[in-house]
Amino acid sequence: MMNEHAPYILTDSKSLEEALSQRLTDKGRIFILADYNTAEHCLPMIQSMLPQDGKDCMLMDLAAGEDAKSLDTAMDLYRQLITYGADRSSVMINLGGGMVCDLGGFVASTYKRGMEFIHVPTTVLAQVDAAIGGKTGVNLGSLKNMVGNFTLPSATLIYPEFLNTLPKREVMAGFAEILKHALIADHLLWTKILEAPYIDLPLIKSIIPEASHVKVGIVNRDFEEKGERKKLNFGHTIGHALESLILESPGKNLLHGEAVALGMIAESYLSMKAGKLSDDELKAISDFIAQHYKPIELDRMQFHRIIELMSHDKKNKRSKVNFTLLNGIGDSLIDQEPDMEDVMEALNYLERYPFPA
Repeated sequence: MMNEHAPYILTDSKSLEEALSQRLTDKGRIFILADYNTAEHCLPMIQSMLPQDGKDCMLMDLAAGEDAKSLDTAMDLYRQLITYGADRSSVMINLGGGMVCDLGGFVASTYKRGMEFIHVPTTVLAQVDAAIGGKTGVNLGSLKNMVGNFTLPSATLIYPEFLNTLPKREVMAGFAEILKHALIADHLLWTKILEAPYIDLPLIKSIIPEASHVKVGIVNRDFEEKGERKKLNFGHTIGHALESLILESPGKNLLHGEAVALGMIAESYLSMKAGKLSDDELKAISDFIAQHYKPIELDRMQFHRIIELMSHDKKNKRSKVNFTLLNGIGDSLIDQEPDMEDVMEALNYLERYPFPA
């Protein structure tokens, strides 16, 4: 078992500055990976905390969005690291959301067989999920996270004040991962969410410690996803397929967390069909997600393409599509292989579910 570096949740700028200073002292060249949005809105928040106010740091900026998470982008970053003299004493700070952390972790962990990297996640999704657990990766075309590895950052520094820079849509996309953590492993957190008068940024900031604790515990027990860590894939088998489908559709846009939220409706239906989730629990989950997320327009002719995309999922074995399903709210079961007829029913349930106008 490899232990996860538990994320440091830093509630004020002085604590963040001390954490960065402690980890950057006596290091080689410092590289900062950020997309255009985080370079504009978040980098100024930490620039004065960096050695010499960041003057000697090398900024490697990216276009925002999932299209940047590719081998072509990784190759460009390798070339920049070579050009600016990066070596194994160098440090890469991944300042951004899930895409930046996944891509930056992959590039740093493979450059010269590994240079140190620090995650400074700036989105809800990254702070409770993507920056925790040591998964790195890039996409191959529309196929999600096909190339990657398991490598821990030297630290994950969570500063919730970054979340003030986010549009509401990004906040709610990240909240889907908090909801997933509650559904798979923390019934008390689900109850707290369900009873909250509003799902807003103050609430989300207040439950980041609980949500991240769920993932850290699971990762500590199963770093390389041989068993229990698969629980974190709830909502992702169908969610990733929906995300890939939209990547193939010019002009359409679906954030990762939004796809996971929709995937959780469909996979909750599969849990009910398997006799593991009650009708009332299915309705409670579906109603809650429908209240806070928008539906996806699906042509039923696309169901077979969605199933085809699921067949490429990394969790599959022996040509069987592998799911994590709920065993009641707050518990989950890995390595479930429902019949494709039931998967089609689940997609139909999602497509027909009455989302409020």
